[in-house]
Amino acid sequence: MHAQFSSIMVYLLGFVAQGFFSARMLIQWVLSERQKRVVSPSIFWLCSLAGSVLLCVYGILRDDFAIVFGQFISYYIYIWNLDIKGLWRKMPAPIRVVFYALPVVAAGIIVSHGQEFLSRFFHNERVPLWLLIYGSAGQVLFTLRFVYQWWYSNRLKRSELPLGFWIISLTGCFIIVSYGLLRLDPVLVLGQSVGFVTYTRNIIIYKRQDK
Repeated sequence: MHAQFSSIMVYLLGFVAQGFFSARMLIQWVLSERQKRVVSPSIFWLCSLAGSVLLCVYGILRDDFAIVFGQFISYYIYIWNLDIKGLWRKMPAPIRVVFYALPVVAAGIIVSHGQEFLSRFFHNERVPLWLLIYGSAGQVLFTLRFVYQWWYSNRLKRSELPLGFWIISLTGCFIIVSYGLLRLDPVLVLGQSVGFVTYTRNIIIYKRQDK
């Protein structure tokens, strides 16, 4: 009974995290439709940061390295976008310190328990190695969209969500949904399914912008 309750709480945490990610996409989509162009609102990055923290914890509790690895890559890019928009510096200093330190603390815990980490994540009987590699590849591709977004925006010195971001998003989304189906993970499947519509719609808006 206790194990079942714990499992429900873990899934609930994952759904809340995906809720933040879905909310960011829906808000961005609505604002883009209103302005007839693809926009990069501050709320998009705030939801991204909140969802990233929660999903990282979910991945650790699920012994899923693919999820954790994906969040580590994009975390500081979310902060960079908030900073270039001037919102990050408006937050209280203690809150900024805590958010800056979270990935470092998590990495420290992993390093200090290296053998246990390898056993839980890379020798997990519930996740075959080939599936772990497939899921990690999807997360890397999916997360590289933010690396590309940062590179593109840094050149312009403003936060933008370029066309390439949405194309990479759509490709990575397909891999992660298929990985979630293979892992029987409703959090990944339902959370990413929203993306198919919003990613495709943003690509269409971009094409109209070009015309």
